[in-house]
Amino acid sequence: MSSHSVAPNPSPGTAPPDGPAPSGLDRAIKALSWWWMASPLILLTPAGALAMGFPEVRAEFGMEFIWAALVGAVVAPVAGFVMAHMGHRRRVRRRFAVMGAVSAVPILYFWVFAVLLAECPDGYHC
Repeated sequence: MSSHSVAPNPSPGTAPPDGPAPSGLDRAIKALSWWWMASPLILLTPAGALAMGFPEVRAEFGMEFIWAALVGAVVAPVAGFVMAHMGHRRRVRRRFAVMGAVSAVPILYFWVFAVLLAECPDGYHC
């Protein structure tokens, strides 16, 4: 009996995908990346709702959106870096390091100019 008659011919749509199947770690890394990328949109959602005529969204949920965006901008790069480090993925680790640096710039800018310099009254040297 020949090997051609043992196995049926595979149809073109049933071929396995190229490369290995994504693992749970890959899915978590992708989710954290998307969460980080969505943080600016989450931050701007209350302003968009106000512009579209829904001021109650900004009044009731404005701080929740701000905190969700801040947590996404801070926690996602840190958690992704740790996961990439544990999974021995160098390229992903570098990507999360860059994401953390990009997130740190506006956070540090706000902290320095809105918190630290606000403590010094005008004309006084701290």
